[in-house]
Amino acid sequence: MRTKTYFISDIHLGSPYHTNLKVVERRLVHWLEQCRSDAKAIYMVGDIFDYWFDYKYVVPRGYVRVLGTLASLADEGVEIHIFTGNHDVWLFDYFEKELGAVIHRGPLVTEIDGKVFYIAHGDEFDFRKKGFRLVRKIFHSRVCQRLYAMIHPRWSVGLAQNLSQISRKKGLQKNNGYHDEYQGEKNEYLIQYAQSYMKSHPDQTVNFFIFGHRHIMLDLMLSRNSRAVILGDWLHFFSYGVWDGESFYLDQYNFENT
Repeated sequence: MRTKTYFISDIHLGSPYHTNLKVVERRLVHWLEQCRSDAKAIYMVGDIFDYWFDYKYVVPRGYVRVLGTLASLADEGVEIHIFTGNHDVWLFDYFEKELGAVIHRGPLVTEIDGKVFYIAHGDEFDFRKKGFRLVRKIFHSRVCQRLYAMIHPRWSVGLAQNLSQISRKKGLQKNNGYHDEYQGEKNEYLIQYAQSYMKSHPDQTVNFFIFGHRHIMLDLMLSRNSRAVILGDWLHFFSYGVWDGESFYLDQYNFENT
Protein backbone atom coordinates (compact mmCIF):
# COMPACT_ATOMS: atom_id res chain seq x y z
CA MET A 1 0.00 0.00 0.00
CA ARG A 2 1.41 3.38 -1.02
CA THR A 3 1.27 5.53 2.09
CA LYS A 4 4.69 7.20 2.36
CA THR A 5 6.19 10.36 0.91
CA TYR A 6 9.98 10.46 0.57
CA PHE A 7 12.31 13.47 0.43
CA ILE A 8 15.91 13.45 -0.74
CA SER A 9 18.36 16.13 -1.86
CA ASP A 10 21.96 16.93 -2.78
CA ILE A 11 22.96 13.62 -4.29
CA HIS A 12 25.30 15.38 -6.74
CA LEU A 13 25.45 12.55 -9.26
CA GLY A 14 28.60 12.98 -11.29
CA SER A 15 30.50 14.87 -8.60
CA PRO A 16 34.24 14.11 -8.52
CA TYR A 17 33.97 14.07 -4.73
CA HIS A 18 32.14 10.76 -4.81
CA THR A 19 34.67 7.98 -4.28
CA ASN A 20 33.01 5.78 -6.90
CA LEU A 21 30.36 7.32 -9.18
CA LYS A 22 28.89 3.98 -10.30
CA VAL A 23 28.55 2.76 -6.72
CA VAL A 24 26.68 5.93 -5.72
CA GLU A 25 24.34 5.56 -8.67
CA ARG A 26 23.64 1.92 -7.82
CA ARG A 27 22.99 2.83 -4.18
CA LEU A 28 20.51 5.48 -5.25
CA VAL A 29 18.76 2.99 -7.53
CA HIS A 30 18.64 0.49 -4.66
CA TRP A 31 17.13 3.16 -2.39
CA LEU A 32 14.53 4.01 -5.04
CA GLU A 33 13.69 0.32 -5.38
CA GLN A 34 13.18 0.11 -1.62
CA CYS A 35 10.76 3.03 -1.89
CA ARG A 36 8.84 1.31 -4.69
CA SER A 37 6.62 -0.83 -2.45
CA ASP A 38 5.16 1.96 -0.29
CA ALA A 39 5.96 5.34 -1.92
CA LYS A 40 3.14 7.44 -3.22
CA ALA A 41 5.46 10.39 -3.94
CA ILE A 42 9.19 11.11 -4.04
CA TYR A 43 10.40 14.69 -3.73
CA MET A 44 13.94 15.20 -5.01
CA VAL A 45 14.77 18.58 -3.50
CA GLY A 46 17.54 19.90 -5.74
CA ASP A 47 21.14 19.16 -6.73
CA ILE A 48 20.30 15.64 -7.77
CA PHE A 49 22.99 16.10 -10.40
CA ASP A 50 26.26 17.89 -9.94
CA TYR A 51 25.64 19.24 -13.43
CA TRP A 52 22.77 18.95 -15.87
CA PHE A 53 21.72 20.89 -18.94
CA ASP A 54 18.68 20.11 -21.07
CA TYR A 55 19.97 20.38 -24.61
CA LYS A 56 17.42 20.19 -27.41
CA TYR A 57 18.87 17.09 -29.02
CA VAL A 58 21.52 15.87 -26.57
CA VAL A 59 21.13 14.02 -23.27
CA PRO A 60 24.08 14.29 -20.85
CA ARG A 61 26.04 11.08 -20.61
CA GLY A 62 25.41 8.70 -17.70
CA TYR A 63 22.75 8.12 -15.03
CA VAL A 64 20.78 5.63 -17.16
CA ARG A 65 20.05 3.38 -14.17
CA VAL A 66 18.61 6.27 -12.15
CA LEU A 67 16.60 7.67 -15.05
CA GLY A 68 15.22 4.26 -15.94
CA THR A 69 14.19 3.58 -12.33
CA LEU A 70 12.49 6.97 -12.00
CA ALA A 71 10.60 6.37 -15.26
CA SER A 72 9.51 2.95 -14.02
CA LEU A 73 8.28 4.38 -10.72
CA ALA A 74 6.36 7.11 -12.52
CA ASP A 75 4.77 4.50 -14.79
CA GLU A 76 3.53 2.69 -11.68
CA GLY A 77 1.83 5.85 -10.43
CA VAL A 78 4.44 7.19 -8.01
CA GLU A 79 4.57 10.99 -8.14
CA ILE A 80 8.11 12.15 -8.97
CA HIS A 81 8.80 15.78 -8.03
CA ILE A 82 12.17 17.26 -8.98
CA PHE A 83 13.33 20.66 -7.72
CA THR A 84 16.05 22.55 -9.49
CA GLY A 85 19.06 23.29 -7.31
CA ASN A 86 22.01 25.56 -7.84
CA HIS A 87 23.94 22.75 -9.57
CA ASP A 88 21.15 21.44 -11.81
CA VAL A 89 19.26 24.67 -12.42
CA TRP A 90 19.06 23.97 -16.17
CA LEU A 91 16.29 21.39 -16.05
CA PHE A 92 13.74 22.38 -18.67
CA ASP A 93 11.28 19.82 -20.08
CA TYR A 94 13.23 16.58 -20.60
CA PHE A 95 12.24 15.02 -17.27
CA GLU A 96 8.64 16.09 -17.68
CA LYS A 97 8.32 14.59 -21.16
CA GLU A 98 10.43 11.47 -20.73
CA LEU A 99 9.89 10.54 -17.07
CA GLY A 100 6.55 12.11 -16.28
CA ALA A 101 8.14 14.07 -13.45
CA VAL A 102 6.89 17.39 -12.10
CA ILE A 103 9.62 20.04 -12.18
CA HIS A 104 9.64 22.80 -9.55
CA ARG A 105 11.80 25.85 -10.23
CA GLY A 106 11.04 27.54 -6.95
CA PRO A 107 9.48 26.90 -3.53
CA LEU A 108 6.34 24.80 -3.29
CA VAL A 109 3.66 25.00 -0.61
CA THR A 110 1.52 21.89 -0.67
CA GLU A 111 -0.69 19.77 1.55
CA ILE A 112 0.23 16.13 2.13
CA ASP A 113 -2.04 13.95 4.25
CA GLY A 114 -3.57 16.96 5.97
CA LYS A 115 -0.28 18.70 6.79
CA VAL A 116 1.21 21.74 5.07
CA PHE A 117 4.71 21.39 3.61
CA TYR A 118 6.91 24.24 2.39
CA ILE A 119 9.53 22.65 0.13
CA ALA A 120 12.50 24.42 -1.46
CA HIS A 121 16.09 23.60 -2.33
CA GLY A 122 17.28 26.57 -0.27
CA ASP A 123 19.72 28.39 -2.54
CA GLU A 124 16.94 30.91 -3.17
CA PHE A 125 17.49 32.22 0.35
CA ASP A 126 21.28 32.11 0.44
CA PHE A 127 22.30 35.76 0.55
CA ARG A 128 25.63 35.31 2.32
CA LYS A 129 27.87 36.10 -0.67
CA LYS A 130 27.38 38.66 -3.41
CA GLY A 131 29.30 36.45 -5.85
CA PHE A 132 26.89 33.57 -5.29
CA ARG A 133 23.88 35.82 -5.87
CA LEU A 134 25.43 37.19 -9.07
CA VAL A 135 26.20 33.72 -10.44
CA ARG A 136 22.71 32.51 -9.55
CA LYS A 137 21.19 35.47 -11.39
CA ILE A 138 23.28 34.68 -14.48
CA PHE A 139 22.39 30.99 -14.37
CA HIS A 140 18.67 31.82 -14.21
CA SER A 141 18.85 34.31 -17.07
CA ARG A 142 16.99 33.01 -20.15
CA VAL A 143 19.34 34.98 -22.39
CA CYS A 144 22.42 33.42 -20.81
CA GLN A 145 20.83 29.98 -21.01
CA ARG A 146 20.21 30.37 -24.74
CA LEU A 147 23.76 31.56 -25.32
CA TYR A 148 25.18 28.69 -23.27
CA ALA A 149 23.09 26.19 -25.24
CA MET A 150 24.88 27.33 -28.40
CA ILE A 151 28.22 26.07 -27.06
CA HIS A 152 29.07 22.52 -28.12
CA PRO A 153 28.57 20.05 -25.22
CA ARG A 154 32.17 18.93 -25.62
CA TRP A 155 33.20 22.30 -24.20
CA SER A 156 30.24 23.36 -22.07
CA VAL A 157 30.03 20.17 -19.99
CA GLY A 158 33.73 20.25 -19.14
CA LEU A 159 33.54 23.94 -18.25
CA ALA A 160 30.57 23.45 -15.94
CA GLN A 161 32.13 20.43 -14.23
CA ASN A 162 35.35 22.34 -13.58
CA LEU A 163 33.44 25.26 -12.09
CA SER A 164 31.49 22.88 -9.86
CA GLN A 165 34.71 21.21 -8.71
CA ILE A 166 36.32 24.57 -7.88
CA SER A 167 33.25 25.60 -5.89
CA ARG A 168 33.19 22.36 -3.90
CA LYS A 169 36.96 22.52 -3.30
CA LYS A 170 36.65 25.99 -1.80
CA GLY A 171 33.85 24.74 0.44
CA LEU A 172 35.93 21.81 1.64
CA GLN A 173 38.91 24.05 2.36
CA LYS A 174 36.71 26.43 4.30
CA ASN A 175 35.39 23.58 6.44
CA ASN A 176 38.75 21.85 7.01
CA GLY A 177 38.11 19.16 4.44
CA TYR A 178 34.70 18.15 5.72
CA HIS A 179 31.10 19.05 5.07
CA ASP A 180 29.25 22.12 6.33
CA GLU A 181 28.51 22.30 10.03
CA TYR A 182 25.40 23.47 11.84
CA GLN A 183 25.77 27.17 12.64
CA GLY A 184 23.13 27.39 15.35
CA GLU A 185 19.54 28.52 15.11
CA LYS A 186 20.42 32.23 15.02
CA ASN A 187 22.99 31.84 12.23
CA GLU A 188 21.35 29.33 9.89
CA TYR A 189 19.81 31.38 7.10
CA LEU A 190 17.31 28.67 6.18
CA ILE A 191 16.03 28.62 9.75
CA GLN A 192 15.90 32.41 9.76
CA TYR A 193 13.94 32.34 6.54
CA ALA A 194 11.43 29.82 7.91
CA GLN A 195 10.94 31.91 11.03
CA SER A 196 10.51 35.05 8.95
CA TYR A 197 7.97 33.29 6.74
CA MET A 198 5.96 32.23 9.77
CA LYS A 199 5.87 35.82 11.04
CA SER A 200 4.81 37.23 7.67
CA HIS A 201 2.09 34.58 7.25
CA PRO A 202 0.41 34.50 10.68
CA ASP A 203 -2.79 33.00 9.26
CA GLN A 204 -0.98 30.08 7.60
CA THR A 205 0.46 27.18 9.55
CA VAL A 206 3.32 25.42 7.82
CA ASN A 207 3.88 22.14 9.58
CA PHE A 208 7.12 21.23 7.81
CA PHE A 209 9.72 23.39 6.10
CA ILE A 210 11.80 21.02 3.96
CA PHE A 211 15.16 22.26 2.63
CA GLY A 212 18.31 20.91 1.01
CA HIS A 213 21.40 22.88 -0.08
CA ARG A 214 23.17 23.14 3.28
CA HIS A 215 24.54 19.57 3.37
CA ILE A 216 23.61 19.09 7.03
CA MET A 217 21.02 16.89 8.72
CA LEU A 218 18.70 18.95 10.91
CA ASP A 219 15.22 18.52 12.35
CA LEU A 220 14.32 21.56 14.45
CA MET A 221 11.10 22.51 16.19
CA LEU A 222 10.20 26.10 15.32
CA SER A 223 6.92 26.18 17.22
CA ARG A 224 4.37 23.80 18.60
CA ASN A 225 3.12 22.97 15.11
CA SER A 226 6.07 23.75 12.84
CA ARG A 227 9.38 22.04 12.15
CA ALA A 228 12.31 22.91 9.88
CA VAL A 229 14.11 20.01 8.24
CA ILE A 230 17.38 20.11 6.28
CA LEU A 231 17.78 16.82 4.46
CA GLY A 232 21.56 16.32 4.52
CA ASP A 233 23.18 14.92 1.38
CA TRP A 234 24.58 11.85 -0.41
CA LEU A 235 28.17 13.01 -0.24
CA HIS A 236 28.51 12.24 3.46
CA PHE A 237 25.23 11.14 5.06
CA PHE A 238 23.23 9.22 2.45
CA SER A 239 20.20 10.68 4.19
CA TYR A 240 16.55 11.18 3.37
CA GLY A 241 13.24 12.15 4.95
CA VAL A 242 10.05 10.12 5.29
CA TRP A 243 6.49 11.25 5.95
CA ASP A 244 4.07 8.38 6.60
CA GLY A 245 0.93 10.45 7.14
CA GLU A 246 1.38 10.61 10.90
CA SER A 247 5.06 11.24 11.60
CA PHE A 248 8.11 12.66 9.84
CA TYR A 249 11.64 11.42 10.41
CA LEU A 250 15.12 11.68 8.95
CA ASP A 251 17.01 8.49 8.24
CA GLN A 252 20.26 7.32 6.65
CA TYR A 253 20.37 4.66 3.99
CA ASN A 254 22.05 1.41 4.98
CA PHE A 255 24.00 0.31 1.91
CA GLU A 256 25.99 -2.58 3.41
CA ASN A 257 24.58 -4.98 0.86
CA THR A 258 25.04 -2.80 -2.24
